[in-house]
Amino acid sequence: MDDTNTKFPDQKELEKELSEYLAKKYGDRVKIISPFIMPKPVVEEGPAKVRHAGGTGKINFNLKPEELEDYLNEYVVKQETAKSILATKICTHFNRIRYLQDQGRVPDPGIGSIKNNIILIGPTGVGKTYLVKLIAKKLGVPFVKGDATKFSETGYVGGDVEDLVRDLVYEADDDLELAQFGIIYIDEIDKIAASGNLIGPDVSRSGVQRALLKPMEETEVDLKTPHDPISQIQAIEHYRRTGKREKRTLNTRNILFIVSGAFNGLEKFIKDRLAKQEIGFHGQPRSKKRDREFWRQVNAEDLIKYGFESEFVGRLPVIAVLEELTADDLYEILKNPNNPIIISKKRDFRAYGIDIKFEDRALHLLAEKAAQERTGARGLVSVIEKSLIQFEKCLPSSEIKEFLVTPEVVAHPEEQLQLLLAGPPKSDLMDRFKAAADQELALLKASVWRREHELLRRFHMPLTDYRVELMVDQYLRWDCDLLTAFDQISRLYQQVRRFEGKFAQEHRIHLTFVEEAVDEIMRRALAGGTTARVICEGFVKDLEYALKLVRDRTAQDSFLLSLADLLDLDGFLNRLFQESLHQPILAAGTPRTEG
Repeated sequence: MDDTNTKFPDQKELEKELSEYLAKKYGDRVKIISPFIMPKPVVEEGPAKVRHAGGTGKINFNLKPEELEDYLNEYVVKQETAKSILATKICTHFNRIRYLQDQGRVPDPGIGSIKNNIILIGPTGVGKTYLVKLIAKKLGVPFVKGDATKFSETGYVGGDVEDLVRDLVYEADDDLELAQFGIIYIDEIDKIAASGNLIGPDVSRSGVQRALLKPMEETEVDLKTPHDPISQIQAIEHYRRTGKREKRTLNTRNILFIVSGAFNGLEKFIKDRLAKQEIGFHGQPRSKKRDREFWRQVNAEDLIKYGFESEFVGRLPVIAVLEELTADDLYEILKNPNNPIIISKKRDFRAYGIDIKFEDRALHLLAEKAAQERTGARGLVSVIEKSLIQFEKCLPSSEIKEFLVTPEVVAHPEEQLQLLLAGPPKSDLMDRFKAAADQELALLKASVWRREHELLRRFHMPLTDYRVELMVDQYLRWDCDLLTAFDQISRLYQQVRRFEGKFAQEHRIHLTFVEEAVDEIMRRALAGGTTARVICEGFVKDLEYALKLVRDRTAQDSFLLSLADLLDLDGFLNRLFQESLHQPILAAGTPRTEG
């Protein structure tokens, strides 16, 4: 076949063909940008995906263990011991990094560089992954999750264990400075324990453990791999532009590794060890002790007998055990204003303009049903979906705008749906809806008031009834968690106080808004979807010239703006001028004399 007359495609045709090929083979994460080929950014809707920028300036290195534990308590029910251990060791990990950075020191490999890598033990649905995600969000560090069941000794899905480090770089938007302080979380770690019923070593599982040893301690990970077409194309492009080979690596010295698993059967090894100790010293075996109490006494020896190599266990010096959740615990999760399960369901119905409320007895019944599934908090999601799926389907086509989840709805959803669609709501149901709304409101206000001391400590913001109302209204309006509403109001308050400081610095005039005036500024900012600074500038632009005149005439450089003054700026200025006319004219800086 003669190819001499075959037309060679131009650049655009080449780009199109290459894009189609890469899209088919690797999905839409790759696109062609002439004249370079580079990764296509992934854009996710909502606050779930937070992109970081600016390196370590975004990391909260100074967070104290008790502060982090308080934060976790707002979201996670029970698991007090695990929250305490995680908060303490993770804060210590990052504060130790800060301490060494402040001194300009880097620990020598193998000397004083033992990391606080953590192993979490607990049944499914108790909050292991949720805890780690919350901590990463609070610290401002990138976070990736891997599944140990996908690993093999040679790699997983065409890669190897070091791909988790490369994923961390991707999560940090290719910011290596930020990525080196990330958190790698590996779930189902108990699945790579060597099987105890095999004759001889379990090579494949032991191989995965060994493959994890170096990354968990310290190693240089090459960020370009032969099986990654994107990195190879980038390397070629870099060489074409510079004539040099670029070697990009990331050191795992400061990356924190957290692994977790259910560890079914581990209690047997704990019981055997404790029984031997009791027989040797007291002669009374403790085999009848409840399993939950045995779990709390797990140690490295038990993990090694379970099937982990001693070197692997040595890389995980911190052990935290999470408890199984009871029906009462699941109820407390549903009652928590920050729980994502109820918030998500509210958003589902709000998308159709329907306001959904839950009666307290309905929450109890949902929790009891979920406890029977023995899948922890995951059971709550499936139970709620099963109970409400038909309502979510049918109510948007009706005129119903208020929906109350009652015990009857949970117990007999189909029957209650037909009654609801049959005609206008009964008065007793409307009364129950209002009662549920009032109860929710009271719970939200109580939750905010519990944080009064934190508000004062962190933001120097006194808590008032009006500010509580603002936070609760923000929570209900946007279906966000309560801490998000809490932070939004706190930021507005700080904006007002920063504006006062900036105004004094620029104009040598100390203008102070009283607390009620600050409340009005925050209310207007929320109503207008803007910042408190913009609202302050709108008020003060009419005051600036007048205040300077008064200052130059009387040397008065401090002014207090009340709520009444804010609402009647003309009256405030007239009164200010009237008062200044009765004061003696003083040169700036001249001290006043009393009387």
